[in-house]
Amino acid sequence: MSGRSIRGKVAVAGIGETTYYKHGKSPDAEFALALQAILRACEDAGIKPQEVDGFASYSNDRSDPSRIAAALGIPDLRFSNMQWGGGGGGVAAAVANGAAAVAAGYADCVVVFRALAQGQFRRFGEAMPDPTVSGDAAYMAPYGVMSPAQKYGMRATRFMHDHGVDHGVLRAIAMTSYQHAQSNPRAVMYGRPLDAATYDASRWIVEPINRLFDCCQENDGAAALLLVSAERARDLRQTPAYLLGAAQGSDYRCGAPVMNASNFGSSSFATVAPRLYEMAGVAPGDIDVVQSYENFTTGVMMAVVEHGFCAPEEANEFFTLENLSAPTGRMPLNTSGGNLAECYMHGLGLQLEAVRQIRGQSCNQVPNVKLAMNIAGPMVTPVSSLIMGSEETL
Repeated sequence: MSGRSIRGKVAVAGIGETTYYKHGKSPDAEFALALQAILRACEDAGIKPQEVDGFASYSNDRSDPSRIAAALGIPDLRFSNMQWGGGGGGVAAAVANGAAAVAAGYADCVVVFRALAQGQFRRFGEAMPDPTVSGDAAYMAPYGVMSPAQKYGMRATRFMHDHGVDHGVLRAIAMTSYQHAQSNPRAVMYGRPLDAATYDASRWIVEPINRLFDCCQENDGAAALLLVSAERARDLRQTPAYLLGAAQGSDYRCGAPVMNASNFGSSSFATVAPRLYEMAGVAPGDIDVVQSYENFTTGVMMAVVEHGFCAPEEANEFFTLENLSAPTGRMPLNTSGGNLAECYMHGLGLQLEAVRQIRGQSCNQVPNVKLAMNIAGPMVTPVSSLIMGSEETL
């Protein structure tokens, strides 16, 4: 494996983001938002935009790399890549794909980006007004199962039933994200704390599993990170965050039609997580901080368990506000506020927060962070994860 590993060969040298807005409230077009985030990532790294020669994204981002290259005056676009898969399951894979291009010599400076202006287009994930339904929808829509919250809620209900997990776990995950957002002026929910009583009184979205505060936001904005070789990153402006391991995919029959996965009560990481740790050469107990994609709090719970931080039967004791809170928790989680309370930039904001933690620049800094994990959108397929590290982990 060592001869084929990405470990330590590529680093994040720059990060950038726009102001984050509520759904439909951006004053700028989606393409302009993408350019703003990319320019800020270049400035952060101390690299001229014309030095960028590759782009990677995921989930069918609408901002075309050739058009971005033209707008930025890039003389030679050498690499462009789009990760398959719905939602945010591909965000870590997009970073891995860009890093692979740098390591293999396809490009020297790759930007991974995501941009959303949902007032300009339709709401992300909104059902198309088709005159007929086919495929999975033909089996589920007649029974009212149409949204991701409903589909994933079925899998989460099975998991919680099988392992005796109570709703306090989900409450703790939501409250942790909102607590961290109160220290983050970038967060859409900055200044809007969440307490247990408010969470418990919030309306059901999918009864009996998801309340309002279990569900991610809908936002406009853009985020970007810039990848270069490890050697080059050491000579640039910021402390590098090195890519130590990355994995993507899904296990046997994970994408079987009509919710017929063999491992139904799963977040889809059963085979992905072991490969991640093998490449990075670390174990769950070595990780200092976790940034886990929240489409729903249930997905966070299942993904964290499937990455080995606790056994399923230990979830009730493990997922507490005390254990998940920065700076001193047992496993600080989503320290920027995450998709629930900072911004739902389809998970790329969580990648930026992992970089900030390694640099020592987070609003909720965990002391002496050497290893940061990012878990991409759970319960979709394919999914992906990555581990970043400081220089002393190489």
